[in-house]
Amino acid sequence: MIVPKKPRTAGIVICLSLAGSGCSSVMTHTGPDQGYYPGTRASASMVADSNNGWPLRSLAAIDLPFSALMDTLLLPMDYIRSGSDKSKDSPRERVLRSEKLSGTNESLSQATPLAVNGHPQ
Repeated sequence: MIVPKKPRTAGIVICLSLAGSGCSSVMTHTGPDQGYYPGTRASASMVADSNNGWPLRSLAAIDLPFSALMDTLLLPMDYIRSGSDKSKDSPRERVLRSEKLSGTNESLSQATPLAVNGHPQ
């Protein structure tokens, strides 16, 4: 069976655009609980921030409705996570706990200075 190339290409473009949509929502939901509609708030703040360049602001504006849709679909998960302690799941807190358990600070304080080209730093 021969499939016309134009509908096939259009289908691939549509699938890729849907797969990449709602990026802010997906990124904010992989971390600790940030309340309701975190991806939409992140996209909106990027669009409103004048320090961002026009490419980032335009991509955030394109992503905004998709993040709102994804946040709406993930609303039950946000509700379940709403009572949890936000600090204990943050990446920073996990790294600090890991460093404390492994004694990283103590081992770094006992390490010899790095020598580059025979000169200590």
